[in-house]
Amino acid sequence: MQTHVHTNALQNSARILLGIFMVGAAIGHFSFARADFQAQVPNWVPMNKDTVVLLSGIPEMLLGLALIFWTKQKVYIGIILAIFYVLVFPGNLAQYTNHYDAFGLNTDQKRLTRLFFQPVLILWALWSTGALKALMKK
Repeated sequence: MQTHVHTNALQNSARILLGIFMVGAAIGHFSFARADFQAQVPNWVPMNKDTVVLLSGIPEMLLGLALIFWTKQKVYIGIILAIFYVLVFPGNLAQYTNHYDAFGLNTDQKRLTRLFFQPVLILWALWSTGALKALMKK
């Protein structure tokens, strides 16, 4: 797979914005949004919810920083982030199915609507890093 793909200014801006979003989410894992993130941990996860939130904040922080600063590996970072978004999707689904209020999602309609944004995040990660183009060429 091609590891260096040219990305335009819009893609670079979107990549940096997504990186900032990820760093902000990670900070929330460790502080102000900790309880909200706990509401997304599925009940079937065999660990303390707070531990899961703290541990999942680490890759969020690393991926966010990598998106912003590790531009030589942006294609791989985009793929890894897309996989991360797939892996955390059960948490979003659990919030919906368990009717947990968090992040202002206090109705089933709002929680259901949020589920449809996960594919948007996946595409954002792949497109903004050039990973989508690299994968399509392969």
